[in-house]
Amino acid sequence: MLIRTTALVALLVFGTALTWTQATSAQSAQKPTDPQIAHIAYTAGVIDIETAKLALSKSKNKAVVEFAQGMVRDHEAVNKQALDLAKKLKVTPEDNDTSKALTKAAADERKKLSALNGAAFDKAYMQNEVAYHKQVNSALKTLLIPSASNAELKSLLETGLKLFEGHQQHAEQVVAGLK
Repeated sequence: MLIRTTALVALLVFGTALTWTQATSAQSAQKPTDPQIAHIAYTAGVIDIETAKLALSKSKNKAVVEFAQGMVRDHEAVNKQALDLAKKLKVTPEDNDTSKALTKAAADERKKLSALNGAAFDKAYMQNEVAYHKQVNSALKTLLIPSASNAELKSLLETGLKLFEGHQQHAEQVVAGLK
């Protein structure tokens, strides 16, 4: 059952043709635990930080660079809050199949992005950021927040969701401005 949950989050975060009916039935199989949720959320933040750092090393587009700088700043801040909360609650984030799948998929995506340069890189990076934030926001709304049993973890995820919805809107604006 954990494999179904793992597959669902991986699919949500990296975008597929999975229908909401399939997603709902997979979600009901087994919800992740708080330590697993903490690790999934932390991993998703690390992924965006690493991808943003790639953009900072490759892009010369002012809007793309500013966006990437914001991703590093905001996701590092949220991840620090998540680690501080884990320490406070004496909870060890639990590595799991989902966080491992996310890490592998992100490495594959960064490899694709690394092969691009100039405007092609900027466009692909920003389109990836739009898709990534849509899927992360969806996973937060439909699986991670509803599955969290600790009120402080749930609150942190809800705060992160508001921030990440802003990231999605910002990414959409940058994409619209690229030629």
